[in-house]
Amino acid sequence: MIRREGGRMMVSGSVTLANVASLLEEGRRHLGEGVRTVDFAEVTEMDSAALALCLAWLRDANASSGASITFSNLPESLQTIARLYGVHDLLPLH
Repeated sequence: MIRREGGRMMVSGSVTLANVASLLEEGRRHLGEGVRTVDFAEVTEMDSAALALCLAWLRDANASSGASITFSNLPESLQTIARLYGVHDLLPLH
């Protein structure tokens, strides 16, 4: 689930393969409306699909407007997955 607070998009609940497609589309809409920070503080469950989601949102934000986004409160487990895949440096962390 995603809710918006100004220029911040709050992701909450589960971010897994089962629901990542709907989160991707919902997030794209918010990014298109000017969101520049994605906050994962309220995520309760996730798998590697969360990393794919972050990378897709980065690509979409850059492609659509050349804008940059940042991620805040990324769980350490997600950062570990990013390091294992060699993409940690691609994630702009706040």
